[in-house]
Amino acid sequence: MAVHPLRQRIRWLALHGVIRGLSKLAARRSGDPQARLIADPEARNDPAAFADEVRTGDPVVRCRAVLLTVDHQAANEILRSDDFRVSSLGAGLPAPLRWVNRKTHPGLLHPIEPPSLLSIEPPDHTRCRKLVSSVFTTRAVNALRDRVQLTADQLLDDLERESGVVDIVERYCSQLPVAVISDILGVPEQDRKHILHFGELGAPSLDIGLSWRQFQQVEEGLVGFNAWLGDHLEALRRNPGDDPMSELILASAAADEAGRLSERELQATAGLVLAAGFETTVNLLGNGIRMLLDTPQHLETLAARPDLWPNTVEEILRLDSPVQMSARFARRDVEVAGTRIERGELVIVHLAGANRDPNVFDDPHRFDIERDNAGRHLSFSGGRHFCLGAALARAEGEVGLRTFFQRYPDAQLAGSGSRRDTRVLRGWSTLPITLGKAPAALGS
Repeated sequence: MAVHPLRQRIRWLALHGVIRGLSKLAARRSGDPQARLIADPEARNDPAAFADEVRTGDPVVRCRAVLLTVDHQAANEILRSDDFRVSSLGAGLPAPLRWVNRKTHPGLLHPIEPPSLLSIEPPDHTRCRKLVSSVFTTRAVNALRDRVQLTADQLLDDLERESGVVDIVERYCSQLPVAVISDILGVPEQDRKHILHFGELGAPSLDIGLSWRQFQQVEEGLVGFNAWLGDHLEALRRNPGDDPMSELILASAAADEAGRLSERELQATAGLVLAAGFETTVNLLGNGIRMLLDTPQHLETLAARPDLWPNTVEEILRLDSPVQMSARFARRDVEVAGTRIERGELVIVHLAGANRDPNVFDDPHRFDIERDNAGRHLSFSGGRHFCLGAALARAEGEVGLRTFFQRYPDAQLAGSGSRRDTRVLRGWSTLPITLGKAPAALGS
């Protein structure tokens, strides 16, 4: 599917360019919090400091164009309340820009546009999620967990042949979720490089205010994934495997007309697996490795008490959430934490800020792998849009991190690394590591 260059440029202006320019101006002139989230690098580089600044105001802060909360109680209420609905790409733009977006839209599937589960509400959300949940059962997740362990072992076996410095994001953190996503989608080994490529290009797709270059890269990834996906799903129909995507296709075909998924809904579900399962897990693993290398005392504790690994993953999710924010529209006039929110107003739920709310978490900026309420974080959202893949993400985080540090207990940072240039998603794009010797090689 080709994207017309002029229409693409116009669409970028409507979706990102105008907002990007206005946000830079507002951030510089007034320090508007929403504008800073879009245009201020410091808000991206230090989300904890940004949230602490916002926290000095009301629990729900009114910005120029939206409302914003970093308050855990308010965030939790908004995410769970039927008074709010999910947003979609461009839905919060002024009417003229929304019109331009509709007229120039290339028809590509997008992770935060309908019929993605992230952007629909009941009854469609109920119907789609029910069918998807029937495939992604506890049994299926447990089977995938075994696959995560096998893949982690294989990837680390490959690293044993390396000497010197390795980029652990490129060689491990990204490769593990690609293998898991490929297993879910039934992708053959020779095609898995496409999943990695599409996932990396699509990482900024959740952001507003993209640069022209970022927007082009996202569109390239969406065009490639859309084209590849149609052929792949057709291949699964002709020759279904024992993977969850094949099972979903068969379950949908067997359902009555009211419960069946359309072709576009099936494609959107596959796209969501990639969008929600790749970059977030890459970030969880990279953030976790970096945080643990910075706190060797925790690694000593984990070596003595491996039962703490699940709670460690929860604390990593809390302290450096792979997904930094979400958004909800008010369905009706409503009051949250003393602030009146009118029907149709958009609220930015700053998950990273809510996860460091001192009213919920003692000493909230401290990394504490024994924190007894670490699991109260909101990194997987809440309510009917709670992350469908949360159990699998936790398994990938626990297995991936535990296996890495058991294999390479002497690993050390070999440089500062670099963060991804994204706002909604937070993680490392590069993280140089000196592995040290694996225990099996010691003394040989």
